Amino acid sequence: MEWFSNVRADMLAGITVALALIPEAIAFSIIAGVDPMVGLYASFCIAVTIAFVGGRPGMISAATGAMALLMITLVKEHGIEYLFAATVLTGILQLVLGACKIGRLMTFVPHTGQSVINVKSGGRGRLSTLVAGIFLLFLILVLVDVVKQIPMAALVGVMVMVSIGTFNWQSIRDLRKIPVGDAVVMITTVIIVVATHDLAKGVISGVILSAVIFGWRMARLHATSYESDMGEKVYTVSGQLFFGTMTHFVDQFSFQDDPQQIFIDFSRSHVWDLSAVTAISKVVEKYRQLDKFVVITGLNDESKRLIDRVGISTPAGH
Repeated sequence: MEWFSNVRADMLAGITVALALIPEAIAFSIIAGVDPMVGLYASFCIAVTIAFVGGRPGMISAATGAMALLMITLVKEHGIEYLFAATVLTGILQLVLGACKIGRLMTFVPHTGQSVINVKSGGRGRLSTLVAGIFLLFLILVLVDVVKQIPMAALVGVMVMVSIGTFNWQSIRDLRKIPVGDAVVMITTVIIVVATHDLAKGVISGVILSAVIFGWRMARLHATSYESDMGEKVYTVSGQLFFGTMTHFVDQFSFQDDPQQIFIDFSRSHVWDLSAVTAISKVVEKYRQLDKFVVITGLNDESKRLIDRVGISTPAGH
C-alpha cells in the first residue's frame, strides 16, 4: 500500500521534487566546495535509498540543506576525501543510534527543505521518493550539458527562495505567545548561525542555552506549611528536589519554632538524586538534634525506591 496506493499523484510529485533538487543540489554543492555533479549524484543515491529504507512514506532527502553548512570547513581544510569518510561515519553512527533505540529522539527533528515539497505536491507513498531519484538521474544523464549551463545568478535566486520558503515565518508572529526562554534560545541560535556561518556553533549554543534555562526552571522549589488540629506541623514541598535545589530545600524549615511532630509531604515533588536524599537527611538530623520527630509522606514510587536504596534514618509513610 505504501508503493501503489497513490500512483499518479506520487509520480507527479516525484518529478516536481526532482526538478527542485537540481538547483538546490548544485547550489549547496558550491557552498560545500565540491563539484556540482557530486551533489547531484549524491542526491540520486540518497533519494533512491530512502525510498526503500526511509522511516516514513513520502520522505525525501538529498545532498542539500544543513549538511552543506557543516561540510564547508571539512572540505576546505581536509579535502573531499574526508567528506566521503565523514559521510560513511555518519551512516555508521545512525545505525548505532538505531540499534540503541534512540530513534525516538527523531520526533524532535523537523521534516526535511524536499519532504514538504513532496507532500504539498500530492506525494504520499514511497513511489514518489523513488520517482524523484530516478528522474533526477535521468536529468543528470540526458540533460547534463544543460544543467552545467545554469548561471550562478539563477542559483543565488533559488537559494534565496529556498531560504524564504524554509523559514518558519509564523514563528516571528508567535514570539509574543511563546515563553521568553524559548524565544531567547531561538533568536540566539539564529544570530550565532548568521554571524559565524557555522550551523554547528548555532545548534550547540542553542542546546546549551536551552539546558541552562531548563535547569533554571527546574530549580524552582518552595514549601508551604500549616499546623494541624493535633498540633503537628505539616510541610508540603512543591518542585523538583535535586542537587540544584537542596540548599533552598533545607532553608524552608523553621527548626527551632516547629512543634515536636513534623510531617513533610512530597506529593507535589520528586526526589531525583543522591544530593536530594542528603538534603532530606540533613533536615531530619536537624530536627532529631532538637528531639523532634519527622515523618515523610507522599513519596512517589521512584522517589521512595531511591530513598530506600540510599537510606535515611526516618520512618517513611505514603
